[in-house]
Amino acid sequence: MAEWPDNISKESTTTMADEQNQDQAAQEQAAIPQVNFQLQKIYVKDLSFELPNAPQVFQDTGQAEVKLNLAQRVNSVSDEVYEVVLTVTVTATTEEKTAYLAEVHQAGLFSISGLEEQQLQAALNTLCPHTLFPYACRTITGMVADGGFPPLVLQPVNFEQIYMQRLNQARAQAEGGGDLETQGSA
Repeated sequence: MAEWPDNISKESTTTMADEQNQDQAAQEQAAIPQVNFQLQKIYVKDLSFELPNAPQVFQDTGQAEVKLNLAQRVNSVSDEVYEVVLTVTVTATTEEKTAYLAEVHQAGLFSISGLEEQQLQAALNTLCPHTLFPYACRTITGMVADGGFPPLVLQPVNFEQIYMQRLNQARAQAEGGGDLETQGSA
């Protein structure tokens, strides 16, 4: 059994070993890419409200049927900065006539780094539109109310489910050789 030199105690060697373990853990942590997700800007890229059958539509007494259509696109602005544009289109019809059509292209600039490609695609297709959707809803609700209709309350959308459906469609299309539809409907 080795003896400890007089100038080094057992406690100090334990401390040095702990420091070495901490240094090694810090180096391993530094080797893991750090995930960065930052919202830089939210803005309305395009906006449209149409009343094709006004003023007659205000005299219709029937209940309006409201349809919601969602679409999105992603543009790479620069390295690790992406513009995500969520298009929300609401069409209300009464007695087979369009009461109103409201559409907003709600956009955001997102800085995303430290993710693998599959994780990046999931974030761009789920987290980003989920972030933009409340802003688009507020804009649509305001347009509808300003257009003379009762305020419209849009239900939350599960973007994770839509993304998974699109992935499954892409797999099925790849196996069958057809085209993939990129728009979702809720």
